[in-house]
Amino acid sequence: QVQLVESGGGLVQPGGSLRLSCAASGSLLDSGAIGWFRQAPGKAREAVSCLGSSDGSTYYVSSVKGRFTISRDDAKTMVYLQMDSLKPEDTAVYYCSAPVMVTNQIMCVATVGGSWGQGTQVIVSS
Repeated sequence: QVQLVESGGGLVQPGGSLRLSCAASGSLLDSGAIGWFRQAPGKAREAVSCLGSSDGSTYYVSSVKGRFTISRDDAKTMVYLQMDSLKPEDTAVYYCSAPVMVTNQIMCVATVGGSWGQGTQVIVSS
């Protein structure tokens, strides 16, 4: 099972940017698709953005479309979430998880028994 470690969270003003990183202990090729999820206080965890392992499938929750971009390095050991034009409602703990099931632009769900990182806090506030 791959080990995942997130970083890059912090406090940012509305309209600002952050780039989250997810480091995998093993090759993400073996882990299948990978996704970013978030959980705000008092709310259920939701899929934010997911990336297919080899078919280029992507998913973005509607509230982040056009503002967030998921990407992966060529070595397939790092996954990034570039977050631009941040809003207070983006405040949450962000987690990466693998493997996930992703259907291009339609849905992304975590898998039972999949790996999760410890999370990184993002606070968007003036």
